[in-house]
Amino acid sequence: MGQVTRRGFVGGAAVLGGTVAVGLGGPSGAQARELGPVRVTPGDPRYEDLAVRRTNLRFSPRPDYFHVVGSTEQVVKAVEDGVRAGKRITVRSGGHCYENFVGEGAQVVIDMCEMSRVYYDDRRGAFAIEAGATLMQVYRSLYLGWGVTIPGGQCGGVAAGGHIAGGGYGQHSRRLGSVVDYLHAVEVVVVDRSGRARAVVATRNPSDPHHDLWWAHTGGGGGNFGVVTRYWMRDPKATGKDPARLLPKPPPALLVCRPAWSWADMTRESFSTLLRNHGEWHERNSEAGTPYAGLWSALMVQSRVQGADPGGMILPTLMESSVPDAERLLSAYFAAVTRGVDARAHIPPVVRMPWYQAVSTQALAGDEGTGMFKAKSAHLRRRFTDRQIGVAYDHLGVPGPGSAGGTLVLASYGGRINAVAPGATAVAERASVLKALFVNTWEEGNGAEHIAWVRRFYRTMYADTGGVPVPGGANGGAYINYPDIDLADPDWNTSGVPWSTLYYGDNYGRLQRVKARWDPRGVFRHALSIRPAR
Repeated sequence: MGQVTRRGFVGGAAVLGGTVAVGLGGPSGAQARELGPVRVTPGDPRYEDLAVRRTNLRFSPRPDYFHVVGSTEQVVKAVEDGVRAGKRITVRSGGHCYENFVGEGAQVVIDMCEMSRVYYDDRRGAFAIEAGATLMQVYRSLYLGWGVTIPGGQCGGVAAGGHIAGGGYGQHSRRLGSVVDYLHAVEVVVVDRSGRARAVVATRNPSDPHHDLWWAHTGGGGGNFGVVTRYWMRDPKATGKDPARLLPKPPPALLVCRPAWSWADMTRESFSTLLRNHGEWHERNSEAGTPYAGLWSALMVQSRVQGADPGGMILPTLMESSVPDAERLLSAYFAAVTRGVDARAHIPPVVRMPWYQAVSTQALAGDEGTGMFKAKSAHLRRRFTDRQIGVAYDHLGVPGPGSAGGTLVLASYGGRINAVAPGATAVAERASVLKALFVNTWEEGNGAEHIAWVRRFYRTMYADTGGVPVPGGANGGAYINYPDIDLADPDWNTSGVPWSTLYYGDNYGRLQRVKARWDPRGVFRHALSIRPAR
């Protein structure tokens, strides 16, 4: 997720061939010395800086100490020291968690921010990405170094550590699939029953005795099984060891456009037509082979607010320029979405941008938020019903207590993502066409009204299924990278379906068995962590 203020929601050298290279800007050579370990306790000026190194200012971790690490060996020692001292350990890579999983009861926070290299590992024939690398660092290094990419998220400040473990998707996923569809191997620091910590590398190879640990990191979520120190990425269909051929290539350019509508022009009927058109278009154009696989958009509906900053709707849209007849397809998309909508649409000229410029500047939202937020997610296998569209209008189009920072985001999904079997990875939901985010942001106070508003919105939207998007029919559950502890609260989830089914579907039992094997002491846990099989 990018900027958490209300405005934010709307608003490097190559070494080619088969040689090894460190990530751009990273240390290299035999003389390079890794950072750390650094233990930062209260009273150290660095402590307060580490306490605020996060996106959601609702939460402020206050551990006994932060442990900034620079290598896998340091992580092993940090984990083992914490376990032997009986301390509660949590881990942080980018600090973008939607809930308080890092801070809740933590006595030791292992901070991965300085483990941020991206490089080609010749021995494994795959690209290594350390857990603290931000997505923008990953995109820059892979692209400038080898002309390749992964289909990760559009918020460049999110770190790889949690993003990949939770499944990962972004603006190229309709053509390329989920990030974890390219996961070749993962290095994890785990703790055995005796309390001994060690680093394990688990691979895609089904004959690997650690294969189940690899599988758990293809969508099982962060903070569940151990501390991820690095991932290796490679297309499973790739052959050879030429790094320029081991991951997909991004398009040479993107066609970028941001249509917008104002609430001043938007009647209930026009609003309903717009959301209906948008959802029906995605129902028709989200199969794996669609010519629209190169199109990604996110319909962002801000709440209507009074005063000098009226809300509205924007539709940031990216189209891969290499798609045959791309401009005509893009125009047809806008025509389909706006058909029958009486509200005036402002559709600016389409801008052609080189790929990296697009993903690093205008096409993406910022990442350094200063506010607080509460968010909820849902997968949509079909568009919202007319009743649900009416609920959205009532909550977003009618000003009310706590509604000022409210936003509904409907992001393109499906395509190649849905070509993978639900059990092949831990990402169980492989049938949706849209991903929905319900969010409210605020700048000061505890946000009680804002939290209550987004809770009511979500519960009313899914009133027919117990207040949550129970998998089946038009719903596909929720997304673990957008965690929401309310799904485990019977006051807000009255469906009788456990939160684990909403996030993991039929894959939860297997995840429980992995948890029991690799974290038998329950060292790695949070409010929505995998419970071990009994």
